[in-house]
Amino acid sequence: MLSFALDSRRGNFHLKVECIFASDWTVVFGPSGAGKSTLLRLLAGLDHRLHHPKTGNIILDGRALTETRSGLRVPPGHRQTSLVSQQPALFPHLNAQANVAFGLRNLERSASARRVDEMLDLVGATDLAFRRTQDLSGGQAQRVALARALAPAPRLLLLDEPFSALDGVASDALLIRLQTWLRKNKVQTVVATHDATDALATSAEVLLLRDGRRVALGPAAEVLASERERIALRLKAR
Repeated sequence: MLSFALDSRRGNFHLKVECIFASDWTVVFGPSGAGKSTLLRLLAGLDHRLHHPKTGNIILDGRALTETRSGLRVPPGHRQTSLVSQQPALFPHLNAQANVAFGLRNLERSASARRVDEMLDLVGATDLAFRRTQDLSGGQAQRVALARALAPAPRLLLLDEPFSALDGVASDALLIRLQTWLRKNKVQTVVATHDATDALATSAEVLLLRDGRRVALGPAAEVLASERERIALRLKAR
């Protein structure tokens, strides 16, 4: 279970959200500028200088990840938290395999190699292992970035529009395979998206954000009822 209460300003934007995510798979949904990426980066412990919260706390399974009121911060590397953003940000001097292995330096070489192979297979990127990052397409780079984030076995996985470079069929297939694996391995996952189909396809718990505020939190079928109707009408009109 993930719970948090955050109050953060950046310029004219003010994010103030308090939630408890009881589900192991939660979708943060809202239009551009709603605060989805800001929320995920705060949960990841990033952008301290740009998104410095004046008050708040983040608790995962009873353990405080950060306590901003007292100024105490747990470095992201020690929080067992991984963030995958829209831009894969792979290390350009490493191939795909080495990128995935980057966070496994504490493992023996054989164990690291097995873990890398497992993660690349999970995201459908086994054939990309020795590909240079500059030779990867946008969708391929996103797959490798996802494998890299999963390799260290995080307790909390944060995904910010992670499948934006994949076509609909590939995105849906990866989403379903990934969700099954994450639930089996008890990884709490939060996915930010502006595409309602991502939430509706996985029967997710949904946090609806607008202008930095929580509008609703609950089952996708309830929170996104109007979005589901709009999608159905659009498909019918084709």
